[in-house]
Amino acid sequence: MSEPTQERRLGLVHATAINMTDMVGIGPFITLPMVIGMMNGPYFLYAWLAGAALSMVDAMVWSELGAAFPKAGGSYNFLKETYGKTGLGRLMSFLFVWQTMIQAPLVIASAAIGFAAYFSYLLPLTPIESKMMSGGVVICIVALLYRKIEDIGKISVLLWAAVILTMLWIIGGGIAHGNFLQPVKQINDGMTMNYAFVTAIGFASVKSVYSYLGYYNVCHLGGEIVNPSKNIPRSMFLSIAGIAVLYLMMNVSVVSVIPWQHAKNSQFVISEFMQHLAGPTAAKIVTCLILLVAFASVFSATLGYSRIPYAAAADGAFFKVFAKLHPTGKFPYVSLLVLGAIAFVFSLLFKLSDVISAILAMRILIQFIAQAVGLLMLRKVRPQKDFPYKMPFFPMPVYLAILLWACILISTGFTMAAGGMIAIISGAIVYFIKAKVNREWPFQTIEKSNSV
Repeated sequence: MSEPTQERRLGLVHATAINMTDMVGIGPFITLPMVIGMMNGPYFLYAWLAGAALSMVDAMVWSELGAAFPKAGGSYNFLKETYGKTGLGRLMSFLFVWQTMIQAPLVIASAAIGFAAYFSYLLPLTPIESKMMSGGVVICIVALLYRKIEDIGKISVLLWAAVILTMLWIIGGGIAHGNFLQPVKQINDGMTMNYAFVTAIGFASVKSVYSYLGYYNVCHLGGEIVNPSKNIPRSMFLSIAGIAVLYLMMNVSVVSVIPWQHAKNSQFVISEFMQHLAGPTAAKIVTCLILLVAFASVFSATLGYSRIPYAAAADGAFFKVFAKLHPTGKFPYVSLLVLGAIAFVFSLLFKLSDVISAILAMRILIQFIAQAVGLLMLRKVRPQKDFPYKMPFFPMPVYLAILLWACILISTGFTMAAGGMIAIISGAIVYFIKAKVNREWPFQTIEKSNSV
């Protein structure tokens, strides 16, 4: 009896919906006051523009690699292809999967913790009740994802609709208030282009970029995307452009009703915004929609991340138990359950403020910068026909992406950057121990039959 294989069932609409629901989540609602506070002025909108610009430039790197290697696992495959299937490439791809086993549950946990925090607007929760709520969200997500991919595609479109409805209601409320363009007219008030401004936008961009993360989620599902050479790049650029417009308009809408001086200190800024416009009932309804959006983000992120350990294990480069597919649903159920279990534990242990910078710091070196450098190397040795999507002005966008990610890494702070390095070192130790147990030369070609 042959092993079950993944099927291509997700089209452009599904892919874009999965990306956008992952991108929005609870992020923009909780980081909005953080960004305003860090910029401390009406020019905080520039931090959201900076996040969109970095995402768009980086998406060019993802598009070239995603269109060329449309398989489950995303960066795992990209690192293997760019650095080679032996030697450094094998180590790099293992390190990516290793850090995914840590940072993916952090991402899932951050959304679940944010869900519980925002829920307290409706019903105040004790610290223990809040932990129970965030853990329960993770359990519900795993239960929903424990099914066939085509069913998940339909659920994603429904959740995407909820995301768009929520954003449009917030934006429409600000427009109806009659002062919508005032924050745009005042965007440069009090702004001085100096070192302090550049530093502020660097720190604020850590939070705004966090709210854009997820535009590449489709690459993790590459083996399940229809016409991937076109739909993978298109879904990323559509997602970033659409979300950037929605984020900017939502920020403008909120501060056109609630002055930025007040918004920067508000824990439930969107709920307060809606209460000011339409009363407490409307505030509770929009809070419920925000919670649905947060739930949708956890759903989408968990879906994409569950394919990464599976892809590596199926390739013989990670622990082989993760290579198992559900016999009827054909989804990587072991990977899903393990990541869900780790995320459940993280949701009980950490605070939201602790994880946002940690998520970025852990990703930047192995995922964003490493695969950008890898693309530069790959384009030198592979013919252009191997790349269905080709970025304009190559290689300048790649160099720009590397520079911008390095700046973001510095802005996360020494502690977070050191934590990312510790994760890399620990992963390398596990890699060499695994090689010794399997009696493999660590830099030999990957053999599926030999992985633990």
